[in-house]
Amino acid sequence: MQRLALSLFVLLLAGAAFAQSGNQSSTEQAPSAMYPAPPPKDAPTVEKGEAIGNLSSPLAGAPAAATRTAVDSEAEAQLFIHATRIVWGRYAKKGAKPGVAVVTKQGALWTIKGRLDSAAPGSEGDWTSIDGVVERIAGNNVIVRGEVAFRVAKVQNGTPCKVAGLLHFRRSGKSQVWRLSEGDNPCDGTQELFDLVYEKPAEKKPVPAQQKRG
Repeated sequence: MQRLALSLFVLLLAGAAFAQSGNQSSTEQAPSAMYPAPPPKDAPTVEKGEAIGNLSSPLAGAPAAATRTAVDSEAEAQLFIHATRIVWGRYAKKGAKPGVAVVTKQGALWTIKGRLDSAAPGSEGDWTSIDGVVERIAGNNVIVRGEVAFRVAKVQNGTPCKVAGLLHFRRSGKSQVWRLSEGDNPCDGTQELFDLVYEKPAEKKPVPAQQKRG
């Protein structure tokens, strides 16, 4: 009889616990179908970007081609117009003959072009050249935008090595030689000693007038 009473008491406790847990679960909010949040009514707006056709590069563009030569020293200009010889220091002591340069005035713009083909023993086939636009002529200084090339058979298998961009030619004192400041060969570091040399123009002697025969 006591065992029956004990069993009934345990069943009553279990039933009370089950009823309490059911009440707690019913008080909790059922999960929403919109979890974690409902979508917005309107999509976010986006500002219109710049048209790609109007974009510009932040990198510096190529310098504009010069249309005139700035002449700061007329005396220097009168000398440089006759810089018609090229001397190449690499072979100057081996008996190499000077090359020829031509300075041309095209309106307000000066240009220079020249070449030296070495004839020194053992250097046949080697050459140097200059091609550029004279940007400025100042006292003892001439600035050329262009390139100077050096072809030496034993350097880079004879591939011409070039110095390009702004080239500075400087003359000291009463010298009549303009030396390229950027004259180191970019391939082997040799000082090429590239010079433009003034050559006095030949004086034109007046032709005596012929006397008329009577």
